[in-house]
Amino acid sequence: MAQKPTFDYDIIIIGSGAGGSPAASIAARAGKKVAIIEQDEFGGESPNWGEVPLGAMLNVANTYDTAKKAANFGLRTAAIGYNYPSILLWRDTVVKRTGAAGNRRYYEKQSISTFNGTAHFLSPNEISINRRHLSARKFLIATGTTWEIPDIPGIAETPYFTPKDILTLTRPPKTLFIIGSTPAAIEIASLMSIFGTKVYLADSATRIMPDQDEDVSEMIGSQLTKQRGMTIMPNTKIVAIQKEGIYRRITFVRAGVERTIKVDALMIADRRAPATDIGLENAGVAYNSQGIKVNASLQTSSKHIFAAGSCVHPGAATHEILMHSRVAAHNLLHTKFSVVDKHMPLQVIRSVPEIARVGLSEDDCIRRDLKINRAVVPITIAPRSNITDDRIGMVKLISDKKGTLLGAAIVAPNASEMIHELAIAIRHGLSAEDLFSTPHEFTSWSETIRIAAGKLL
Repeated sequence: MAQKPTFDYDIIIIGSGAGGSPAASIAARAGKKVAIIEQDEFGGESPNWGEVPLGAMLNVANTYDTAKKAANFGLRTAAIGYNYPSILLWRDTVVKRTGAAGNRRYYEKQSISTFNGTAHFLSPNEISINRRHLSARKFLIATGTTWEIPDIPGIAETPYFTPKDILTLTRPPKTLFIIGSTPAAIEIASLMSIFGTKVYLADSATRIMPDQDEDVSEMIGSQLTKQRGMTIMPNTKIVAIQKEGIYRRITFVRAGVERTIKVDALMIADRRAPATDIGLENAGVAYNSQGIKVNASLQTSSKHIFAAGSCVHPGAATHEILMHSRVAAHNLLHTKFSVVDKHMPLQVIRSVPEIARVGLSEDDCIRRDLKINRAVVPITIAPRSNITDDRIGMVKLISDKKGTLLGAAIVAPNASEMIHELAIAIRHGLSAEDLFSTPHEFTSWSETIRIAAGKLL
């Protein structure tokens, strides 16, 4: 009788971010022998260089922006200013409070073995890490994404930032050229512009934020231009980049005309590429440029290997990735698999003002040939807008012809909080009438949602 193979671990998890961390803890609590491998900082993107530190700084920026216009309310604001090193200290305090950033000890306290380095599959059940070989019965791949650097002449010889490292700057640059209009690009553009940076934002698409609802894209483009003083350049091709002393010279073509801009700093924030360079071929795991291929249970083409998070779906938000990790953990531990809920995408961009969307966009409905009703109302229709003097924003609702809600987009202060009401409504098949007939506090931002729902009736 053949002996069962023995392994160093029951489960090895590659990646300690949102896709790997919950699964590691769940498996350890279930009594499994678990190892977690991290190539970069333990905790992954969100607490180390993603939405937690950036969110902290955006909150400061929003507060500063509000304070600057407080003279409209009768407050004395002549002395309003900022100390950027102190802002960075506050950012670090926020990151520390999460307890997740760089916290290798968090896993070790759970008897989870930790390894810092690059994992590489040698076979379906064996990996190498720091010249050491480790084997496991099962694996979870949660390697995330990297920022894809475009093939532009001169870029290899020119210093640039990505959203991962631009917050390491000790002060905002005087001028910043951003390639791409992804959510991260928009957030950092908002942040830097509030602190006085002249921002140029270029995208090869015909409009900025091409993945967002067109009404949202147009409103944000106008707001960034008129309120923030940015130069917005859709339909722009970057043809060359040069280092010129302490500056970067960006050459681009727009509307058939070649132009050059000299700036202090350059940031690449156009596309994310799934981090798949870990020897997947040796493990029999199928993948392509869009990510690792999985079924609804996050199982790869190798039945004992699962994958979760943005290495599967490069655009996935942290809340989606956390859900992925919990589903993967269940399936690593049980024979009856759970499946990922793909019912409804939800996205938040923490610009100033915030942007949030859920469900289908109008473009999604057009592609699916759905017959819809739409309602777009400005936030100025709500009493809250008059109270706070916030005048830029909107609520857009989409329903089918029977009035059932299909999608929503919000541009407003606190859009990140407002969107959850609409997420619940869409998830449970509520109608515009249901929303309209539900009392909303009269001076809340959510009153705008009720008014928009009424426009659909």
